[in-house]
Amino acid sequence: MAEHSLPILVVEDDPSLREAIGDTLELAGRPYVAVDGGEAALKVLGEQAFSIVVSDVRMMPMDGISLLKEIRARLPHLPVVLMTAYAEVDKAVDAMRSGACDFLLKPFEPRALLAHINKYELPDTGESAGVVANDPISRDMFAMAKRVAQTDATVLLTGESGVGKEVVARYIHRNSGRKDGPFVAINCAAIPDSLLEATLFGYEKGAFTGAQQAQAGKFEQAQDGTLLLDEVTEMPMGLQAKLLRVLQEREVERVGGKKPVALNIRIVATSNRDMAEAVAKGVFREDLFYRLNVFPVAIPALRQRPQDVVAIARHFAVEHGGRLGRSGVSLSPAAEAALVAHAWPGNVRELENVIQRALILSSGSSIGSEHLNLAPRPLAGVPLAPAPQVSFAESAAPPAVEKRADNMKDLEREHILRTLTEVGGSRKQAIERLGISERTLRYKLQQYRDEGYFKE
Repeated sequence: MAEHSLPILVVEDDPSLREAIGDTLELAGRPYVAVDGGEAALKVLGEQAFSIVVSDVRMMPMDGISLLKEIRARLPHLPVVLMTAYAEVDKAVDAMRSGACDFLLKPFEPRALLAHINKYELPDTGESAGVVANDPISRDMFAMAKRVAQTDATVLLTGESGVGKEVVARYIHRNSGRKDGPFVAINCAAIPDSLLEATLFGYEKGAFTGAQQAQAGKFEQAQDGTLLLDEVTEMPMGLQAKLLRVLQEREVERVGGKKPVALNIRIVATSNRDMAEAVAKGVFREDLFYRLNVFPVAIPALRQRPQDVVAIARHFAVEHGGRLGRSGVSLSPAAEAALVAHAWPGNVRELENVIQRALILSSGSSIGSEHLNLAPRPLAGVPLAPAPQVSFAESAAPPAVEKRADNMKDLEREHILRTLTEVGGSRKQAIERLGISERTLRYKLQQYRDEGYFKE
């Protein structure tokens, strides 16, 4: 698939100029559709998706300003660039007020046309771009992500667990000037407190017991690229102060080291918590929050972008079907209807798990609704948030506990859930028995909820 899969819509009633614009786009390898007026443009806009509209202003019977207003009413996320003569600059100003991204003064050079298109067009959110986004809400969000990607601003991605925050972070990296540099991710909730500082900042030989040789941390590993601080609100308060200093000074000092290392990196941070609430509760530093919150991007929950559900499910069916040696497996109409009707409290991660299980349960070339195993949710549409107590009193023991574990991950899950059952769901007692932090337990339980091993 080409890098830009969505075509450009050209609206121009002058046949010669329409042909010239088409030639420019064709030579640039850009797909396009050209029409001769506003009514024809609205017709094709109702039939397929476009990355941008490039339209003349002076047309009959519908002029470019009227077309722009119609597009804004029907497709508010779609960028529009208008072409106008110098004598019509007043109309261009009116167009900008009506929602045009920009305007091109005639006559213009081919490179000026291409520059405007590259600057304003919606991003390709097809699978070639590493993401799948059919819903207008998602396309708007990725358009915003693409624009901030072209700067070096620190980005804060927020959203419920499982919405795909790392997918968006990688998209920002791929669309940035640092795309040829490394993309380094660290999950601040998954690493024990005692190891997180050394993992982030690195360490010198002999800095602590077991430090047999010097090791660069994640900051240094991301040099000239992008560092993703995943679930940054789970970072201990003491380490937050050190992180703040690194972000302020743009240099890092290894544990046990004396020589700071200058950094040239882009920071993207994520959180599935309400960060303002975390600041108010005193579990996250206010100054660090403002340092990270330079450009916030809120990622909508899957239930808020229903047009994405089937498209993402099809993507997972192809991806995981290929790994299982079952290429060509499709979703039946009944299965697709069931997927759209589900509330998806676990978001995209839950959807991926459902499709993986369905591929195992189905044997033919189609996944039916009976293979999805979508259990009814008592709190459909309400996100599951960490709670101080987890009770299994009214439900059977987690099914994984009743089966022989196949690997260490299964053994760990069995042990944690069994311990919780034995202490009646008390997190405080479970932490004491397991010898782990409350932060680590909360992270593990969120994983198990998303994977469907228990519900609260």
